[in-house]
Amino acid sequence: MAQHLNPIPPDLFLWEEALPGGCHWSGILRRGNALRLTDLTGRANVSALFYNAEEKLERYNMPDTLKAQHTAHLTTGHALYSDMGHVLCSVIQDSCGWHDTVCGVSNAEMVKAKYGEATYQTHRNNMYRNGRDGLLIELGKWGLGKRDVVPNANFFSKAVADEAGRLHFDEANSRPGAYVDLRFEMNVLVVLSAAPHPLDPRPDYAPGDVMLTAWKSGTPGADDVCRNACAENQRGFYQTEILFR
Repeated sequence: MAQHLNPIPPDLFLWEEALPGGCHWSGILRRGNALRLTDLTGRANVSALFYNAEEKLERYNMPDTLKAQHTAHLTTGHALYSDMGHVLCSVIQDSCGWHDTVCGVSNAEMVKAKYGEATYQTHRNNMYRNGRDGLLIELGKWGLGKRDVVPNANFFSKAVADEAGRLHFDEANSRPGAYVDLRFEMNVLVVLSAAPHPLDPRPDYAPGDVMLTAWKSGTPGADDVCRNACAENQRGFYQTEILFR
């Protein structure tokens, strides 16, 4: 288990896996478990999608997540809602402070225009990957495809709007060792891509590496910070918990 300023107790540790910059991953996180994403270089972006593992037609809903909690970004105390009003997962700790919800994911045309072309035939594992294709590869492993791609979350990335409504990427938002902890309130299929954020202005293709660490977090109590962040979250947690009674 990687060294960390906020270590996970060894008796609760489940597994750990490296996600190299640009690469993709998917797996099921069960209710009562948590997943820590750690930015190892300060340049990470993790584009994420979430689905009910037992009924994949239910999936993360960005508009409901934002309007229910009166926010435009994610941080500690926020819940990620499904399109059926259930809480898929919640942010129980966050050293970064802002995770983008509105900018979407990079695609092949975008990456080629910004960074040039580096294919597997010429660069092998150093090829230039994009977020959308990475998500589609992982979705295909679970019987899902293009129609199942919905607006995603981008962990470690921050984009703010100016007075004219233009979005600007904050290169200083994350740092080496920054982390975000997601606790799963349902059995959830998690799909991740570590390709660059679509608004990242840096000219070099150098997406940051990420560490994935899972552990037994348990389920939230009555005094939970996410449950009590707002009245809507109290209702959302209740509607989710009755599924497991």
